Amino acid sequence: MDDLNLIAEQVGAALKSRGMMLASAESCTGGWVGEAVTSVAGSSHWYDRGFITYTNESKQEMLGVAANTLAEFGAVSEQTVREMAAGALKHSRAGITLAISGIAGPGGGTPNKPVGTVCMAWATRSGAGLSQSFHFQGDRTAVRRQAVVAALQGVLRMIEGEAVTA
Repeated sequence: MDDLNLIAEQVGAALKSRGMMLASAESCTGGWVGEAVTSVAGSSHWYDRGFITYTNESKQEMLGVAANTLAEFGAVSEQTVREMAAGALKHSRAGITLAISGIAGPGGGTPNKPVGTVCMAWATRSGAGLSQSFHFQGDRTAVRRQAVVAALQGVLRMIEGEAVTA
C-alpha cells in the first residue's frame, strides 16, 4: 500500500472513531483528495463532500471567498485557503474541512510564488483553524500528489491535536 492510500485510511479511521465528517475544497489538486478518500471502503461514513473550485469565480460562488481577498493576496495564499476552508464548513455537514490552492506547474509561477507553492488550511466546527504554505518539488503530478498527502496529514494533526467533536 502506498503512502496516499495509507494516509487516507488513517484519516478515515480517525474521523469514523470520532463520528466526524470531512469536506474538501480543492483547487490545484482538482478533486484528488476526494478521489483518495473515497477509494477507502466505507468512506461514506466520514466523507461528506468535495468542492472543486479551480477559478477565482468558483471560489467566490461556491465557498464565499471574498473578492477583496483574491485581489489583495491571490488565489494561492493562506488568506484565500482559510476562507475556502471556512466556506466548505458553512456549505457542508462536515466537522472538519481542508482547503488547497497552489501552483502545480509547469507554468504559472512567479518569483514570489514559484511552481510548487501550495497553500492549505484546515478548519473545524469548534473554531480551530490552521493554515500552512508548502513548496513541493517535482513535476505537476508530483506537486499535486504531495499536496494531497500533506492535506490529509494536516487533517490527522487537527484531529489528534485537540478534542475535536462533530
